[in-house]
Amino acid sequence: MEAKGIADSRPLAGRHAVVTGGGRGIGLAIADLLARMGADLTLMGRSRAVLDQRAAELADRHGVGVAAEVMDVTDPPLVEAAFTSAAARLGPIGILVNNAGVARAAPFAKTDPIFWQEVLAVDLTGAFLCIRQVLPGMAAGGFGRIVNIASTAGLTGFPYISAYCAAKHGLIGLTRALAREVARQPITVNAVCPGYTDTDIVGSALDNITAKTGRSRDEALAELVAHNPQGRLIEPREVAETVAWLCLPASASITGQSILVAGGELM
Repeated sequence: MEAKGIADSRPLAGRHAVVTGGGRGIGLAIADLLARMGADLTLMGRSRAVLDQRAAELADRHGVGVAAEVMDVTDPPLVEAAFTSAAARLGPIGILVNNAGVARAAPFAKTDPIFWQEVLAVDLTGAFLCIRQVLPGMAAGGFGRIVNIASTAGLTGFPYISAYCAAKHGLIGLTRALAREVARQPITVNAVCPGYTDTDIVGSALDNITAKTGRSRDEALAELVAHNPQGRLIEPREVAETVAWLCLPASASITGQSILVAGGELM
């Protein structure tokens, strides 16, 4: 008999989940699985056309309520307006997945203050701003799941991405501190740390490597996965499965954790 997964029932029916950066890649995979598990969804991101298309597809596929909110996670008034609108449409928010992020590379000598602040604003401050919008409602509603999409770069160092490493280390620090602060409430706060994942961002990185070094795409890919003992890219669905598990009611004791989805890259 085939084993059943966590999405074969609808354990999140009646919950409202917000996924930032939910229009593509890891965010879309997470949104798809949460909807399959019965959650109503709000997808947040910068592209109205992409979000509306994905929202319609998910609603049709899974029979749940799906809304789209256009916003920039670095802009506090826009963040507040988007979350206020989302709650008005689909009810109190019980699940927040902070997936919006940027991955920019440069030698440290070329990482100027503007570059530095842009990366930290999206990858760290954006999560902080979104959490501020949902935490009171989660406490009042008696259920909260906050999952921050970090990275292996939040647990170790890599050259040429000092700003990204700093932001993701900060995101894990935020995760741990907030998890302790709200531990007596029915709210969990966790981070998921993927290795290199098969997304548009990694595709762009491969293009940059081939353009700057003259290596073939296969050679560039081999360089990216060299630190992964499994020798492959992580699939977005693998990250989504971990996020979904953390969102389950039965995962109430899992908090303050930084869970690697990286093929053994770090142990």
